[in-house]
Amino acid sequence: MDTTLQLLLSIAVFAAAMTGTPGPNNIMLTASGANFGFARTLPHLVGVSLGVASLIGTVAGGLGVLFEAFPVVQQGLRLAAGAYLLYLAWRIGTAPPPARQALQPGEAAARPMRFHEALLFQYVNPKAWAMAITAVGSFTISGEGYWWSAGLIVAVFMMVGFPLTSGWAAFGVLLGRVLSSPQSWRWFNRVMGMLTASCLVFIW
Repeated sequence: MDTTLQLLLSIAVFAAAMTGTPGPNNIMLTASGANFGFARTLPHLVGVSLGVASLIGTVAGGLGVLFEAFPVVQQGLRLAAGAYLLYLAWRIGTAPPPARQALQPGEAAARPMRFHEALLFQYVNPKAWAMAITAVGSFTISGEGYWWSAGLIVAVFMMVGFPLTSGWAAFGVLLGRVLSSPQSWRWFNRVMGMLTASCLVFIW
């Protein structure tokens, strides 16, 4: 088998395993698809895809070495990620049913994650860091082929990851059609909030 094709397939399999399995991104995308629909979740989806791609590029550029030289930076990232993940879990778990129009005094309207929020979340997402560091460490070619192979990793992750994460959002849309009562919506959002919080396991 041609070496380039073999490398391409290896990256694709790794990208599918990393982006298609449960984790903070996919759990939140499922909740967003159910609560807000696919179209309103698109900025979240694009933010995840470009955020992962930019993180891989950042790691390939050498920022990942910072963790090895200064472990306290990684510890700080871990604490920030845990706090933000709990905030997102609370926001998902306490979201009102989509059909409810009237808000209580002082209550903010629920909304999907914005593009820039999803993109920046990847920089405090331990699973994203783990897969970026592993991908760069495993699939880049030393010497003159380094940047070419790093660019290939970014491109493959975008091509493979976007359809798979979109599938989680679409799954959420289907779930949203099954949930027929305000009570079932509340329970769904609580469960998704707890699953998001359970992603702390990835951090600690």
